[in-house]
Amino acid sequence: MLRSNQFGVRRLENLRGGPLPPPIRGASRGAPLHDIGIRDKGFTLIEIIILIVMAGILLPAIIVPFVSAVKGSGKPEMVNTAMYLGHQKMEEFMKFQYTDAALNPTALTSYAAITGFSGYEWQWERLYVDSNFNVVGDGIQAVNHRGYKRILVRVKDPMNDTYEIYSVVTYFP
Repeated sequence: MLRSNQFGVRRLENLRGGPLPPPIRGASRGAPLHDIGIRDKGFTLIEIIILIVMAGILLPAIIVPFVSAVKGSGKPEMVNTAMYLGHQKMEEFMKFQYTDAALNPTALTSYAAITGFSGYEWQWERLYVDSNFNVVGDGIQAVNHRGYKRILVRVKDPMNDTYEIYSVVTYFP
């Protein structure tokens, strides 16, 4: 209902006689929704495509170091196990005296699997060496060996990395 006051100003009133609330700015027919206070929800297609492209670029840069760290986390354990096995075999040899038959010179053995340790193999050799620890003659039958025997224990882990432990046994008459 349209009414005019004493100054000629027209105003709309509802059926109860009170004034209507002021119109919403831009509420004319065809006005965009964001102009009348209603916000857009969600993302546009271009925003989603940009997000996918950025994720494709950034995720490998984040994931590759993480995966390699996870793969490498077992390596220190393998190294410790291989070194433990090498020292164990070396102690086995070192308990004998220089003249004992268990320390007779032997050429490098072939790799043998270690019982109870899947994927680990070891080999060893015992040779005569001179005072500079160079192999004398063929190492097995040496005349001028100066009373030194070098023991080598080599352990290979499941990733085929090799660890070597050397020791020298001397003869003191």
